[in-house]
Amino acid sequence: MWPWLEKIASACWDRVRRFAPTRRDEDGGSGSGSGADADDLLLWSRDLGRHAAGDFSFAVVQANEVLEDHSQVETGAAATFVGVYDGHGGAEASRFISNHLSAHLVRLAQESGTVSENVVRSAFSATEEGFLSLVRRTHLIKPSISAIGSCCLVGVIWRKTLYLANLGDSRAVVGCLVGSNKIVAEQLTRDHNASVEEVRQELRSLHPDDSQIVVLKNGVWRIKGIIQVSRSIGDAYLKKQEFALDPSITRFHLSEPLRRPVLTSEPSISTRPICPQDSFVIFASDGLWEHLTNQQAVEIVHNNPREGIARRLIKAALKEAARKREMRRGMLLLLNFQFVGLWSQEVPPAFQG
Repeated sequence: MWPWLEKIASACWDRVRRFAPTRRDEDGGSGSGSGADADDLLLWSRDLGRHAAGDFSFAVVQANEVLEDHSQVETGAAATFVGVYDGHGGAEASRFISNHLSAHLVRLAQESGTVSENVVRSAFSATEEGFLSLVRRTHLIKPSISAIGSCCLVGVIWRKTLYLANLGDSRAVVGCLVGSNKIVAEQLTRDHNASVEEVRQELRSLHPDDSQIVVLKNGVWRIKGIIQVSRSIGDAYLKKQEFALDPSITRFHLSEPLRRPVLTSEPSISTRPICPQDSFVIFASDGLWEHLTNQQAVEIVHNNPREGIARRLIKAALKEAARKREMRRGMLLLLNFQFVGLWSQEVPPAFQG
């Protein structure tokens, strides 16, 4: 085995933390100490940690009675893995991704001798196949598992390059320094959501004989009138006829039998060389981006201390959501907000040339 590949297998991917929070972080809870107010009861955070190319801050706010979202930051001497898994219908898919995707990536990187777009794509494919196999084994006992899925946003830093892969509407946004101290947002990923005209056109071109492939329902565009995201891990009943649900489950009822998949697990993948102008990257699920623009988010990160910045970013989004809906912020924690993760990095001298 190549010496650098041994690093991937051993040191580089040793887990300093797998964040799948269902309680407060044992390193100090939300980071607010004894002064935490009631609004923080469903907010968890890691104020500051180190990774191969700098530091990271992390936070989660629970929206549902059961936390359906998982995430992870895995880091070592020469590589960093970040995952944001925004589940829907249940926690099984996001939990499965958290337990298997990074392991598939390491295995495939070992086999190929490097990290590449093909390695990342194959890791996604293996994760989808594994989850559908789980669905196949259990759906007769638990039919609802056929309707459980997850968005999946992944970032990998390897050899001065950021590899990005995305399914669904979580988003990665980089803050780029321009001039002496101006920060500019650049969106690195594409949202796979039926609210985007380009996505609706793509779906209609793939399903020209299906007039109901996208439906405007209560002011929201949905695929088959059911789901907004067009790509995911899981959601087996929208991919394979064998996982069709009982028609009595009206929430997921299809007006006609599935003729071919209406969702896909094929991720959008891109690479970006890390450069000195890239000050940090925000990885977050759609709950953040519903209330903050890309530019607002990067300005918050840029203009505040790194320690606790993820928690600050979430609270800014909650405040904006409360302003829009004239609701108390604590109520929004219970009713209206999704998981958010932040990973930020300062480019060290070794990455600058």
